[in-house]
Amino acid sequence: MSLQPYINKKVLILTVDGRTLLGNLLSTDQLTNLVLTDTVERIIRTPDDDEPSSQIEHGLYLIRGDNVVACGEVDEKIDADIDWTKVKGEVIRDTKNA
Repeated sequence: MSLQPYINKKVLILTVDGRTLLGNLLSTDQLTNLVLTDTVERIIRTPDDDEPSSQIEHGLYLIRGDNVVACGEVDEKIDADIDWTKVKGEVIRDTKNA
């Protein structure tokens, strides 16, 4: 499937090492290499962790295609209504082969 329809839209990327990245898709190629702008990484804490979940700003960000597990468009209105510091969840494990 081509990611061309997602160009200039906000997307969420799950990576092979279990990271969650959110940004505006600037470009992509046939190898699924992605260039994101205004990128943030969401760190979701587990329910038993007292520390709040957080976001780390990365700005312009390149993701190699072989590190992409999933890419999906984000509903910006729903996303803006969520207080991500209060979200808790289980850790997304990596998908690397052992």
